Amino acid sequence: MSPDQGFLCHRCSQRHPGPPMAFGLAAPDYRSDDLTADPLNAPYPPSTLNLKTILHTRPLGERPLIELEPTDHPLAVEQRNGITLTRVQEVAEALTHPA
Repeated sequence: MSPDQGFLCHRCSQRHPGPPMAFGLAAPDYRSDDLTADPLNAPYPPSTLNLKTILHTRPLGERPLIELEPTDHPLAVEQRNGITLTRVQEVAEALTHPA
């Protein structure tokens, strides 16, 4: 898939620019005063809100590496074992078109 072509979203049947979840894009702001809401939880039924992480700092100007504690949570499993392009598109669609 060429970044110029974008990807076909299965939720809205529209073509979105760039690859799903392109690293070159700014992350959306999911700030909420409601601490019980977990807006990023859409693609992961068990809540991601309290997952333990390890922060690996990097040289100035580079993004830090955030590693999830090795658990059986689907997000931790995908980080540890890898994720398919199809799954990346599912996550992108869920975040682009929340229920």
